[in-house]
Amino acid sequence: MTATDRSHELITAAAQAAADKLAHDIIAYDVSDVLSITDAFLLASAPNDRQVKSIVDEIEERLSKELGAKPVRREGDRDARWILLDYVDIVVHVQHSEERVFYALERLWKDCPELDLPADAKATRGKGAEHAKLQDAEDAAELRGELR
Repeated sequence: MTATDRSHELITAAAQAAADKLAHDIIAYDVSDVLSITDAFLLASAPNDRQVKSIVDEIEERLSKELGAKPVRREGDRDARWILLDYVDIVVHVQHSEERVFYALERLWKDCPELDLPADAKATRGKGAEHAKLQDAEDAAELRGELR
């Protein structure tokens, strides 16, 4: 069993919406062979809580407007560290970068086929690591008194 055409359509639209809001490390997996509750997972991350919420809001709005899809469940809004959108056919996980590293969902689903995504979404790969490196350099400079 593989992800349905509808699942691919939802994943593509959600991935593009996430990329448009500058999400990091967007990736999607076809989990239909190992889970009976959904066809695909989309993973994305952002360096701060406000951006996590912005990405989720954009995904929700885009899927509603373009595809008439509304999530049956939205979880994690309070802290905005890990927000889950459940569309039944797909599940979208948008995590704060720290949660993304800690929970490493990619390790759980690495044996599942990766779904093809729009070029903008593919271009986000490695952005989380780049951002973390820049942040570390800024933090070190600040500790040395170079930034104020």
